Amino acid sequence: MPILSVLMPVYNELNTIRRVIEDVRHVDIDTEIILVDDCSTDGTRRLLAENYGNTGRVKVIYHEKNQGKGAAVKTALRYASGDYSIIQDGDLEYDPKDYKVLLCAALNRQADIVYGSRFLKTWRSTSFPHFFVNRVLTAATNILYGSRLTDMETCYKMIRTDIFKGLGLRSNRFDIEPEITARLLKIGYKIVEEPISYKGRPYHEGKKITWKDGFMALWALVKFRI
Repeated sequence: MPILSVLMPVYNELNTIRRVIEDVRHVDIDTEIILVDDCSTDGTRRLLAENYGNTGRVKVIYHEKNQGKGAAVKTALRYASGDYSIIQDGDLEYDPKDYKVLLCAALNRQADIVYGSRFLKTWRSTSFPHFFVNRVLTAATNILYGSRLTDMETCYKMIRTDIFKGLGLRSNRFDIEPEITARLLKIGYKIVEEPISYKGRPYHEGKKITWKDGFMALWALVKFRI
């Protein structure tokens, strides 16, 4: 089984980050975890420093100022050495047990890129407004790039690491997600999708993405197409 680099951008996830890290560590595949704390202010930074001091297959990097999810992903990617890399948010919306589903699909289908789709089976894993926005963005992606995706905005984008590093990513915030997909499709890579589990969290539990990020994502899709 290939080694998977888990790129974990973290910002103010004190209540969930320990659980997420342990869930990743207990997945039955070879992983390296690269955490990037994007200048958290809620105690997350201290927790990471005290419990995960670059030991074993866990590496922690600290941004000295808040730069955004995209910037944290790009920082983590520089340190990735696994065969494939995947983004893992620091909350509990995605289940690391699905890594094995994606890796098996990559091996069985000889795929360089496998996306974990939250909507291949049902849309009810999240609220209807979030599903609707995702549907619009995914439809825009399919129209602009000639693809047939069901979940462009998924966090679980598992990409062969050498391909990932060669994309020349520029986005620093949540628009990193559409940029990754846009660049892959524009180059001509085939994206395979597999269904995954998902449990969307509401804003009062710490969800950070807003409707403004939806507009940014749509603009990013158009910008990288032209």
